[in-house]
Amino acid sequence: MAIKTRFTELFGVEHPIAQGGMQWVGTAPLVSAVANAGALGFLTALTQPTPEALTKEIARTRELTDKPFGVNLTILPAIKPPPYAEYRAAIIEAGIKIVETAGYKPQEHVDDLKAHGVKVIHKCTAVRHALSAERMGVDAISIDGFECAGHPGEDDIPGLILIPAAAARVKIPMIASGGFGDARGLVAALALGADGINMGTRFCATVEAPIHENFKRQMVANDERATDLIFRTLHNTARVAKNAISQQVVAIERAGGAKFEDVADLVKGARGREGLISGDTDHGVWSAGMVQGLIHDVPTVRELVDRIVSEAEDLIRGRLAGMVG
Repeated sequence: MAIKTRFTELFGVEHPIAQGGMQWVGTAPLVSAVANAGALGFLTALTQPTPEALTKEIARTRELTDKPFGVNLTILPAIKPPPYAEYRAAIIEAGIKIVETAGYKPQEHVDDLKAHGVKVIHKCTAVRHALSAERMGVDAISIDGFECAGHPGEDDIPGLILIPAAAARVKIPMIASGGFGDARGLVAALALGADGINMGTRFCATVEAPIHENFKRQMVANDERATDLIFRTLHNTARVAKNAISQQVVAIERAGGAKFEDVADLVKGARGREGLISGDTDHGVWSAGMVQGLIHDVPTVRELVDRIVSEAEDLIRGRLAGMVG
């Protein structure tokens, strides 16, 4: 049971499926489960409060798996930015060989990681950004369609257009992100020119995901309409699960002239994290994509990955092959 692509060959994994970096969620229990299932998991560097804590989390993951896994380093402009260079040094010193970068101007990080033999996947939301990252020397691209959780960029291009548009121009391996959660999505992504899929929200609704059961149940109950786009008027759009807090933020923005200070208390990360721990799905904002409409259970990571791959093979060999006269 295996689907081989440029992605599986480049990163030495069994299946063309990745679990991208997710704040508060990409920790050792989930990442090791993804690795053990034959997919590629990423620890989220900035979930760890310090570079030293990241070093310990890498060691903890290695105790739970001997398969490849990576670390996500998201670079965002901030008034008081985290010590990105120190996190990068911790990643390199720990001997990690795969890094997912995301965010703002990663050139300095890409150069240093590449100099230390690290393979880099850069996550982007537009073809022009993918081409820029390719010129920067990254090894692979993760292209994120408008359906995704988190930040979809400001172009609003869904995956059905964005993935083949990128595949036509990007020469290095590329995985498709945003709206993927089952075998049909994997087969579609491969048909559109991608070398695999990246799943975030779907991996949150698994047994091993380190979030409260209430959130997993909510994702199963929610349909594809259960997201809100916040920060639209601030030109920093984020897709989150629709709840009492996200609706407040949307209302404030709709009233016009909103500044970040007007919503800062509602959307702060600490508040979102408190909810993930306590189980109150209306406590803060939390990331979730439109793919909620395709989530109907909370399996183990291995059950999910095995199911996607086996059903994808059945689709390719059965239904699709049967259509060719």
